[in-house]
Amino acid sequence: MELYARVRRAVMVEGRSERAVAREFGLARETVRKMLRHSAPPGYRRKEPPRRPKLGPWLAIIDTILEDDKTKPVKQRHTAKRIFDRLGAENGYSGGYTIVKDYVRLSKHRSQEVFVPLTHAPGEAQVDFGEAQVVIAGVEQKAHYFAIDLPHSDDCFVMAFPAETSEAFLEGHNQAFGHFGGVPHSILYDNTRLAVARITGDGERQKTRTFSALQSHYLFAERFGRPAKGNDKGNVEGLVGYVRRNFLVPIPRAGSWEELNRYLRQQCIAHRQHRVRGEKETIGERFERDQAVLLPLPAVPFEACDKRAGRVSSLALVRYRSNDYSVPTAYAHREVLVKGFVHEVVIVCGSQVIARHRRSYEREAMIFEPRHYLALLEQKPRALDQAAPLAGWELPACFAQLRRLLEARLKKGGTREYIQVLRLLETFSLGEVTLAIEDALRLGTISYDAVKHLLLCRIERRPPRLDLASYPHLPLAQVQTTQPSAYMALLSEGAR
Repeated sequence: MELYARVRRAVMVEGRSERAVAREFGLARETVRKMLRHSAPPGYRRKEPPRRPKLGPWLAIIDTILEDDKTKPVKQRHTAKRIFDRLGAENGYSGGYTIVKDYVRLSKHRSQEVFVPLTHAPGEAQVDFGEAQVVIAGVEQKAHYFAIDLPHSDDCFVMAFPAETSEAFLEGHNQAFGHFGGVPHSILYDNTRLAVARITGDGERQKTRTFSALQSHYLFAERFGRPAKGNDKGNVEGLVGYVRRNFLVPIPRAGSWEELNRYLRQQCIAHRQHRVRGEKETIGERFERDQAVLLPLPAVPFEACDKRAGRVSSLALVRYRSNDYSVPTAYAHREVLVKGFVHEVVIVCGSQVIARHRRSYEREAMIFEPRHYLALLEQKPRALDQAAPLAGWELPACFAQLRRLLEARLKKGGTREYIQVLRLLETFSLGEVTLAIEDALRLGTISYDAVKHLLLCRIERRPPRLDLASYPHLPLAQVQTTQPSAYMALLSEGAR
């Protein structure tokens, strides 16, 4: 550009001839004339489209491959190198790779989609799931986080789950609506299997039963994006990436999923203080317009669980999502309903809840509640030491001491009586039974009846009758040591 200016000044200001200037700067006279016609270099201008004589016969084949790729997975589409290889192997192409690469690049640029900037009315929402690594209770694992965005205000809510399941999908909606203080009147989804059972030939969506029940409970309208078109819900797609980069870096560490989700909720609240580029108001200030048009919350949240019918096996186990959960042995061989919540599995028989377990996300695991098997063990006391449900059941040391004393006094009957003591845990807490056993050991009253009596007295706050120190008005019995002569006296009286 500096040379350009010097040549133009020499001719147009200093009045020198084109011939002299061309000789001084070592340029052709035609080049000097071009410089005089334009104040800045015009650049190269192609007068006609480039001709590709060697590639021309194969352009239709390349175009067909690229068009067909649009319906294939992104990671399995043709690269320019793969197209070049196929042209040579299948069609006898003998030209170079560069012209194939250039044509493929230009073709892909021409086919790239162009988008229209959109505006969003208050009360609309978009939903999606994201994934990130987290550390829960010292174990690094993948978290699937539910993300919902309000595009008008850019307010958001995020909640992490161990898996992307229907119960997580439902619970995410429950918590998000509670966080916003209302229900968006319209929510945009991708075609997730959690909401869409099938897409018919005319593009209609057949919704899942679970999603229809959620929608009936909260009364929001649903919208679905085009299949494989993430830009249809670009706001929440951006939120998923924003959360991963800002809320989950460095990798968060938490003692439980509940603790992690408390942290994420705090981040969502703090996010309301931010101001988005191009906006004069903060997210929180714009959220007020969203909140003003939200639908009211129903009286109770939706029951966010996956419901499945099951049958109790002869081992008093019910299978749910490849894992087996125990129920009381009295319900063996019965039909039950299993409710899978995010962190809990509830088993119902008729209208009665018969078991609750912490949800396991392992595979082929057996989750026992030892109390479920105590009634059966009372009938089969010899199985006590080999009972798998009791393996690893940590009880205070006084339980083992009581068992030892009972079996020393009553032999086999002592084992059954110890199981009866354990069955008190079906009704009373571990702490209450532990204190009663300690009282029995201190008083030397080693029996199930004594432990139960001491337990009830402690709960009812009355003194036990086993300890006469609590009854000072009663005379103490004096028991003398029996002498052999006393038996002789009895024998002599019998002879009379």
